[in-house]
Amino acid sequence: MTDSELPLLIQQMLEPDFYPHPVQEPIELLQTHISFILLTGEYAYKIKKIVDFGFLDYSTLEKRRYFCEQELQMNQQQAPELYLEVLPIIEIGDRFQFGENQNHAIEYSLKMRQFPQENLFINLFNQDKLTKQEMETLGNVVAKFHLNCPSNEHILKFGEIAQIRHAIDGNYLKTEKYIGCCQTQEQYEQTKQYTDSFFETHEAIFKSRIKNRFIRECHGDLHLKNICIYQDKILLFDRIEFNQEFRFVDVIYDVAFVVMDLEGRGRNDLGNKFLNTYIENTGDWEGLQLLPFYLTRQAYVRAKINSLILDDSAITEKQKEIAKQEASQYYKLAWQYTRKSSGGIVMMSGLSGSGKSTTARQLSKQLNAIHIRSDAVRKHLANVPLHEPGGEEIYTPEMTEKIYKRLLELGLLLAKQGFWVILDAKYEQQERRGEVIETCHTHQLPLQIIECTAPMDILQERLQQRQGDISDATIDLLTSQRTKSQPFTDSEKNYLTTIDTTQNIDQQWKKLY
Repeated sequence: MTDSELPLLIQQMLEPDFYPHPVQEPIELLQTHISFILLTGEYAYKIKKIVDFGFLDYSTLEKRRYFCEQELQMNQQQAPELYLEVLPIIEIGDRFQFGENQNHAIEYSLKMRQFPQENLFINLFNQDKLTKQEMETLGNVVAKFHLNCPSNEHILKFGEIAQIRHAIDGNYLKTEKYIGCCQTQEQYEQTKQYTDSFFETHEAIFKSRIKNRFIRECHGDLHLKNICIYQDKILLFDRIEFNQEFRFVDVIYDVAFVVMDLEGRGRNDLGNKFLNTYIENTGDWEGLQLLPFYLTRQAYVRAKINSLILDDSAITEKQKEIAKQEASQYYKLAWQYTRKSSGGIVMMSGLSGSGKSTTARQLSKQLNAIHIRSDAVRKHLANVPLHEPGGEEIYTPEMTEKIYKRLLELGLLLAKQGFWVILDAKYEQQERRGEVIETCHTHQLPLQIIECTAPMDILQERLQQRQGDISDATIDLLTSQRTKSQPFTDSEKNYLTTIDTTQNIDQQWKKLY
C-alpha cells in the first residue's frame, strides 16, 4: 500500500508540520494488525485501527479512547519513562491536529517517549547483540514484575480451565480459515488435540495454580518486540489492555512468551538462561509443568497474529508475504511443542567452590535443562531472600534433609514431564546419591552423575573471591565437607563423569557429547 492509500489522518501524521515540536525526517510509520505507530524522533504516536476481531474491539471512537487510556495506565506501572499521555485529535476544515477538547475529538493518539529502535530486544537479537547477561537481567526484571502483579478473586477466576479453554478455542476458531495457507490440516488437528488432552490430564495443576495465587494481572504479550533498553534499564512495554483473558493469566504464560520467542529464533540457550534465572528467583518450579502447554499456546498466537495481517488492506503485499512465512513457521513451532519429549536427571557432586554451579549452567545450555540449585531451594524453603545470608537455623541437619528431599521431588516431577533436570548440590554421601539412583531406576529415567573437582587451594581461593552469589559457603566449611565425602561405589561409577573445573569446561563437554 502506498502513502496515498493510507487513511487521511495517517497521511497527514507523516507530514512534519502536523506536530507542535521538531521531528526527525522522514517520519517512520510502523504497522501491526491493530495499530499505526509514527516515529518522529523524540516522541512516538500510536493510533489504534478501526478493527473488531472479537477478542479485540476498537470499532468505535469511544472504545479507542477507553483503550488508549487503559494502555497508558497499565504501561505506566512498569515503563513510566515511555508512556506520557493520551491526546485527542480534532478536525478543522480538511486538516487534522492535536486538540484539548475531547468533545470534538475524531480520534485519539497515545503519545510515548521514543527510544532508540536499536535498543529493542528484537533488533538487538537480529544484530546478534542480545547477550546471556541481558537475559539473566530480564529474568530478574520479570520475576520482580510478577511479584508485584496483583491478584484477587476476580483475577483468579481466569485461571479456571473453562476460562483458559475459551481463549484457546477462540484461537483455533479464528485460524481455521488459514488451513492450507499457513498450516496443514494435520498440524491444526494435532495441536488442538494436544491442548484438549492437556486440560483433561492436568486439571489438578490448574487448580493448584489458582489456590496458590499464581494467576495475576500480568503482561500478556511479553515477547522480544515488547522489551527494550532505555536509559540503561530493561523495560517491559505494550502490555495487553484490550482483553482481560490475555492479561489475567498464570505467570508462566508470560514466561513462555519470552522462551518461545527465543526458541523459535533458534536460540534455546538464551531462552534457557532467562528461564532458569526467573525460576530460581521465584522458586516456582512446579509451574514448569504448564510450560509446554503455554509454549504451544504462545507460538500459536504469534501464528494467528501474522495470519490476521493477511486480511489487512493497509498492509503491503511484501509485508503480507513476510507475515505468511512467519505464520507458517509459528504454526509449525506450536505443533512441535506438542510432541512428547523424554526427560532425565543429572546429579551434580563436589565440594563448595568445585565449580558445580558453573558446570551445571554450561550443561543446562547443552541440554536445555532446568537447573535447580540447593542454595536456592534452601532459601525459598526458609523464606530468606536469595541474595541475603541465611542464619544458622537454615543449615541444620533437619533443614538439609528437607533440601535433598525437595530436590529429588522436583527432579522426578519435572523429568516425568519431559524436562532434563540438573540437581545442583554436593551429594557427597552415598545414601543421598543412592536415593536419586533408585528413583531414576524405578521410574526408568536416564541419569548422569557429574563430579566436579579442583585442588584444595583453588577451592579456597574461589570461595574467598566469591561475590554476588546466593551460596553462603565459606572456606571454614571445606574441611568438614571433605571429611564427610564418601567415595563413589562401583555401581555409581556406571553413571559418573568427572570434570576438572580448572580446565576448559566446553572442551571437556565436546569430548563427552
